Amino acid sequence: MTPVEMIAKLCSFDTVSAKSNLELIHYVRDYLAGFGVESHLVANGDGSKANLYATIGPMAEGGVVLSGHTDVVPVEGQDWHTDPFAVVERDGRLYGRGTADMKSFPAIALALVPEMVARGLKRPVHLALSYDEEIGCLGAPSMIAEMAANLPKAEAVFVGEPTEMRIVTAKKGMAAYETRVTGHEAHSSQPHRGTSAVMAAARLIAFLDRMMRENRDRADPASPFEPPYTTLTSGLVRGGTAMNILARECVFHWDLRFIPGENAAMFRDRFDAKAAEILAEMRAIAPECDIQTTAFADAPALKPEPDGAAEQLARKLTGHNATHVVSYAAEAGQFQEGGFSVVMCGPGSIDQAHQPNEFIELSQVEAGVAFMRRLIDHLAA
Repeated sequence: MTPVEMIAKLCSFDTVSAKSNLELIHYVRDYLAGFGVESHLVANGDGSKANLYATIGPMAEGGVVLSGHTDVVPVEGQDWHTDPFAVVERDGRLYGRGTADMKSFPAIALALVPEMVARGLKRPVHLALSYDEEIGCLGAPSMIAEMAANLPKAEAVFVGEPTEMRIVTAKKGMAAYETRVTGHEAHSSQPHRGTSAVMAAARLIAFLDRMMRENRDRADPASPFEPPYTTLTSGLVRGGTAMNILARECVFHWDLRFIPGENAAMFRDRFDAKAAEILAEMRAIAPECDIQTTAFADAPALKPEPDGAAEQLARKLTGHNATHVVSYAAEAGQFQEGGFSVVMCGPGSIDQAHQPNEFIELSQVEAGVAFMRRLIDHLAA
């Protein structure tokens, strides 16, 4: 299959994170088996989803990991002009969900497997496909642990997020939480007899904003990140039953995107201390009140590696000397924590990710193919 045909094939699988990715994973497993390549599946707890890793070439040190996630974001409520899961080529672009973020990178690698096999690689290509990246980088850690334990040491990991084939050496980390506030109902004219979960949640959300403003005020103007500080935001709030009832329950989701050198605990600890202060006030009125915060995502930052092997190889393969940083979440930091040298480098633009009528430029596909063929040359030498 050509790279474009393989992109169309992978994008035809509806792997929105709320659904299983097994149909795609089994397709890739069977495709690789046709070239004598064995795949290893690492399933989630109930077996409804799986990661896949596979080695093309010898089980030798010095190989390269090509990493991509198989899940995509939803299409509901978006103004798509074509079927999101049927790739359409028009005006030098491929339109479809996942074309940019990020099925084109693994598709190019898969399309070139016959060339990898024919070249007789001296060092291997390790493919790594994950699930549930879009909802918090949940799938990759179990696969990374197996790869670190079972595979020969790799020279580099390329996480093929859409960077327009630019070399990304640092990204922000991400943590996401749900906070559930339980209050005590009363008539809104008698706030001394009850305690509103909505009002308590509002105080906590305002505290998140206060911490973010503090980060903004002390930000390093030389930081390459945009914005150049750790952000804390709440994007979902549910609570209350009526305007004139002090709410018994309020739930809100919040996340932070932290710069390398900072971590989630720095802010979670302050948040928990504020929550304890507010809860003490609530329980003075109604002892059954409660505030519980649960983490449901935690992806570490990617830190620059001075003279890192992955960066050096990426420079050689792309011909680029400049490096870049990004603020969005990806699995790169998880690979780095697993002991791998990592950069992010892949075709397509993050500007198209998660959009209706998502697309990748064919010129970006061609650049990705050229990059992959230079990698094959490197590993065959």
